Amino acid sequence: MGDTNGASVDRVPILKADEPFSTKLKTLAAHFTQKFHCEPSFVVRVPGRVNLIGEHIDYCGYAVCPMAIQQHILVAIAISNDHRISLTNVNTQYDDFQCDLKNVRDRIENTETGPAWYKYFLCGVEGALEVIPREKIPTGILAAVWGNVPPNAGLSSSSALVSAAVLSLVHASQYELSKKDLADISAKAERHIGTQGGGMDQAIAFLGRAGTAMLIEFNPLRATDVTLPENAVFVIAHSQAYHNKASTGDFNLRVAECRFAAQMIAKKRNKDWENAKRLIDVQESLGFSYSEMVLVVLEDLHEEPYTFDEICECLGTTFEQLKETSQVGAFSASQTFKLRQRALHVFQEAHRVAEFQRVNKEDALMEEEKVRLLGELMSKSHASLSKLYECSHPRLDALVDKAMSCGALGARLTGAGWGGCIVGIITKDKVSQFVDDIRRYLSESRVTNGPESNDMVFPTEPNQGAAIYTF
Repeated sequence: MGDTNGASVDRVPILKADEPFSTKLKTLAAHFTQKFHCEPSFVVRVPGRVNLIGEHIDYCGYAVCPMAIQQHILVAIAISNDHRISLTNVNTQYDDFQCDLKNVRDRIENTETGPAWYKYFLCGVEGALEVIPREKIPTGILAAVWGNVPPNAGLSSSSALVSAAVLSLVHASQYELSKKDLADISAKAERHIGTQGGGMDQAIAFLGRAGTAMLIEFNPLRATDVTLPENAVFVIAHSQAYHNKASTGDFNLRVAECRFAAQMIAKKRNKDWENAKRLIDVQESLGFSYSEMVLVVLEDLHEEPYTFDEICECLGTTFEQLKETSQVGAFSASQTFKLRQRALHVFQEAHRVAEFQRVNKEDALMEEEKVRLLGELMSKSHASLSKLYECSHPRLDALVDKAMSCGALGARLTGAGWGGCIVGIITKDKVSQFVDDIRRYLSESRVTNGPESNDMVFPTEPNQGAAIYTF
């Protein structure tokens, strides 16, 4: 595939599809034409991602280390003149959808329909409409979606769909934005559905590069290549437990716990607690290292869950003022919060990300030693996510144990957790046997109506970020 418009590295490339991918685009275009009786103008492709290390810390301000995967969301687009969004999905389990362009926000916020698939696309539309100049906004959009990122698997299928919608609308409007701008807009856009995530998924979707994982840092958003050991292969396996992070309060509760932890530490250390929104804010104001922050957490926060009353008393504020200052959403007055455990995970995980990058850059280390050390960091990450962050699942824990017994040098849940996938690191010579063993294990413990085991376990390598294809 070659870049046909000479776009700079800052812009999403416009590509001509190679032969195998061209066949796929023709299938999508045929579905589009059958539904809308016209041909699409272009197709956007946005990849899913696997996070190698750095879980639940992007919304605390800390760097993460994901890579874009081969699986992706495709959206074929044409402009219409009916002032509507018309959506169809090649996968027949997802119903077609239409709404007026002016009603996008209302349809997202309609609680009766839950986190329906089309709402993620609408989030992207709403995010794009907030930044596209009024005179450039299209008169209507026809869109056909086709994806092979496993849903509710921790591989960023929902964020890929949001990002694809943003990119589709921006390109249809002939409005030019950088990859970083598109990533920022997409991250904000997904919050319309109620999930208070960080920006990792959207950042790797646009900034991902073939052949390299990325260290993604925030405020400002920047990406640095992380060259992985040549002998290392990352294998993704689905636990057969499914979790949509927008359908429960688990994810947003963790965001709130981290915010409260930051504010409690800031208050105890005589810092401006009202402006301490993330744990990195406190660390930067104190000027401490990760290990020093761990000691601060152990000294300043107790292990027993905190009540709203106790947090308000410590901060010297009222329940209503706290909810406004902390922007933590609608929790009941009886909700409790585990602050010490969550903060410990965040500071230790942020340190593991820094170590992960250091190991990859260390020229003096032999390849085998690098892979072993990376595996250790990944396994420690999972133990922390399971015990301190409590976002694992019995099936995830069992699959991690099985991966280790089958030869993985490290394994951990990837994504938000509470279900979804693990990622394991293994050497090239053992990949084939490892994949066969894990597929057999999952086949024997298969959940009724689950996907085929071949789709549940697959090796992956760093892939290209978002792209636009012309016909």
